[in-house]
Amino acid sequence: MLGVRRSSITIAAEVLQKKKLISYNRGDISILDREGLEAASCECYDAIKGYYAKLLCHLSDQSDSISGR
Repeated sequence: MLGVRRSSITIAAEVLQKKKLISYNRGDISILDREGLEAASCECYDAIKGYYAKLLCHLSDQSDSISGR
């Protein structure tokens, strides 16, 4: 789904697990330290988060106009 090899995901997950940011086992991922994980991410996380928020707001506005709100 991410468009990368599984081995690349495993390596990245191991790094994050060693930093105690996530727990990773056979595809199951649990976030242990969200603030730390966000701090470890690149600046694109904030950009994607902002875009997603705009998209959800836009979709909500469309839904409201269809339902007559």
